[in-house]
Amino acid sequence: MGSVPVEARGGRRMTNRDTEQGRQGPSAARPDRCRVSVIIPVFNASAFLAQGLPALVSECREGFEFEVIVVDDGSSDDSASVSESFGARVHQMAQNGGPARARNAGAAQARGEYLLFVDADVRIHPGALSRVIEFLDEHPSVAAVFGSYDSRPRVRGLLTEYKNLLHHFVHQTGQQQASTFWTGCGAIRREVFRQMGGFDESGYPRCIEDIELGYRLRAAGYEIVLDPGLQCTHLKRWTICEWIRTDVFCRAIPWADLNFKRGVDPDDLNISKSQKLSVLLTAVGVMLAATVPVSSWAVAGAVLALLVVVALNHRLFRFFWRARGSWFALGCIPLHMLYFLYSGISYAYVWIAFKLGVRVVDGNTRGY
Repeated sequence: MGSVPVEARGGRRMTNRDTEQGRQGPSAARPDRCRVSVIIPVFNASAFLAQGLPALVSECREGFEFEVIVVDDGSSDDSASVSESFGARVHQMAQNGGPARARNAGAAQARGEYLLFVDADVRIHPGALSRVIEFLDEHPSVAAVFGSYDSRPRVRGLLTEYKNLLHHFVHQTGQQQASTFWTGCGAIRREVFRQMGGFDESGYPRCIEDIELGYRLRAAGYEIVLDPGLQCTHLKRWTICEWIRTDVFCRAIPWADLNFKRGVDPDDLNISKSQKLSVLLTAVGVMLAATVPVSSWAVAGAVLALLVVVALNHRLFRFFWRARGSWFALGCIPLHMLYFLYSGISYAYVWIAFKLGVRVVDGNTRGY
């Protein structure tokens, strides 16, 4: 690259200094210079690390361009010793402070030109690290890139497979020019990360810190790309209570709060226009169903609302059908209706609180 600034598609001009500064410093002068620092925050997740770290560390050992940093965020299990046994570098936090702080601590220790954030409960696909390097090297205007879960979650079962396949579908069909960021498997240029001040530890310490950073990146004119080929396998088993609790308190409520706070109305991923309409129609259907005892027309209205929701999401249900068969797809319909219902209730709750001048973010969680 020369000294002429490169125009970032859809925003800020990224100069030679922007993309090269991350290569300066001690690591640039060393023969074992580091291209990618993989940063994994962990809180009591040693079983997941034992499944995901071996392949990751093995891939790193094949070259001199990678390092793996596990940030142990006050775990009471053997996450630190398991990580060290596989050759990862462990940074120990004095006490649990949430993923935002843990990821920032890992980034402060990193030597890599690019920072690849990975969740503890995933196993990235072979070649993912090289893919990150090649993509960011070939696209100097891109500040960050992220991928998705694959369509083969390790744990089987209707709820777990629904949850994982939904995420896979949403990210595989989302806009390539993304409006947000994802740290399940997402990379960012180290210098850009530092210029943006990292993740927001005070506003969103335990949830959606990646989404909030993505919003700030786009507001600053940086480009974020969703790369469908950058994938990882999710290792987690979902229970119904944990699913709803996580989606409501660690996704729906704080994400709605962030949108109201920043005055934005994105049309991408989980909050596209069709998804918002689906939420509204699901609420209408439930309210009509509740009036069945006093109205003979309520059943027809509720069924019609349900059919329209299914039609709006026909591509998703066709994907479920192709991936796991007709019975699985049919079983996912009530789960998806429930998802729309609690998402709508969460949004309404935050909207009312916002109008009253009250902030209702609650990101308490047991692990991440």
